[in-house]
Amino acid sequence: MIIFADQAQSQIPKRVREYGVRIGVLSTGKYNAITDVAGVTVGHTTLIKGDQVRTGVTAILPHTTNIFQQKVPAAVYVGNGFGKLAGTTQVQELGNLETPIVLTNTLNVATAMNAVVGYTLQQPGNEEVQSVNAVVGETNDGYLNDIRGRHVTETHVLQAIQEAKGGAVQEGNVGAGTGTVCFGFKGGIGTSSRVLPQNVGGYTVGVLVQTNFGGVLQVDGVPVGEELNQYYMNQRIKDSADGSCMIVVATDAPVDARNLERMAKRAMMGLAKTGGIASNGSGDYVIAFSSNPDLRIPYSTKDKTQAAPILRNDEMSPLFMAVIEATEEAIINSLFMAETMQGKENRTVEALPVNKVTKLLKKHHALKP
Repeated sequence: MIIFADQAQSQIPKRVREYGVRIGVLSTGKYNAITDVAGVTVGHTTLIKGDQVRTGVTAILPHTTNIFQQKVPAAVYVGNGFGKLAGTTQVQELGNLETPIVLTNTLNVATAMNAVVGYTLQQPGNEEVQSVNAVVGETNDGYLNDIRGRHVTETHVLQAIQEAKGGAVQEGNVGAGTGTVCFGFKGGIGTSSRVLPQNVGGYTVGVLVQTNFGGVLQVDGVPVGEELNQYYMNQRIKDSADGSCMIVVATDAPVDARNLERMAKRAMMGLAKTGGIASNGSGDYVIAFSSNPDLRIPYSTKDKTQAAPILRNDEMSPLFMAVIEATEEAIINSLFMAETMQGKENRTVEALPVNKVTKLLKKHHALKP
């Protein structure tokens, strides 16, 4: 990760679960992150420079080998299409993903695509490749960031990819979430995971979000936005609710593209549980993939057919619930982990007032021992 300036921290932020909030009923993975799905790695490049640049890159890799040579089943669901998610049509047509997923800001999508194409072409084994479907998503961080300056370079994108790792994932004002705003508070990157009970497969679902949208905030059902008097269409608050949310869903379950799309649809239900409204100007996209090794799709093979165990439709409901819970918690984590930021034109976006929120959670009996 690159940071081009220091910003003071008033306190060390904590994830929502550390306050005693237990969203949903399923257990989390070890890190409560998308990286709990075996093989998935995440990398960030954070750009904070002077008083104008507040942006970055986040890369999600479905496995650690050559993705182009060993593609993974994937699907895309468009909750609201006001956005620039590159590479969608080929994913929808062929049902697979052949590159890392990169998230950045709206005006740097083309730069990120170039970087992903270059990264793929230069990998050993790809010397004869002549077509690359780079998947790049975005949200618009132009309120805090000098977005017209297009400060993200191909080097920044490549660094996020190359430094991707497993384990704990940085959240809040990092990577593609550096300059984002959510529910009128500082947004950012958030992540969460769920592990199914063994009697329904024991599979893991992980979600990572880039939050930059609005509505009427709820935390585990508590009407925080209303209680704080900060929400969309409140005449006291200037909050258009526009901005976008990128959601990446990963699983190790043996799920094909058709059922991955069904999982992706449920992510929007998780967004709705936080009070998001998918407004007119919000690009709300979900990319879902399976990292299950048995489902890898080789780029080149002499075999005419491919056989792999696929989870039946009747077995999908537990995965649907896992997606909803993990998406909801990932979004809330993005808010709890974000910090107050000042950016372009001396604009300031305050962090979620966690002390006030925890009092509200206690008032509504949402804290669990």
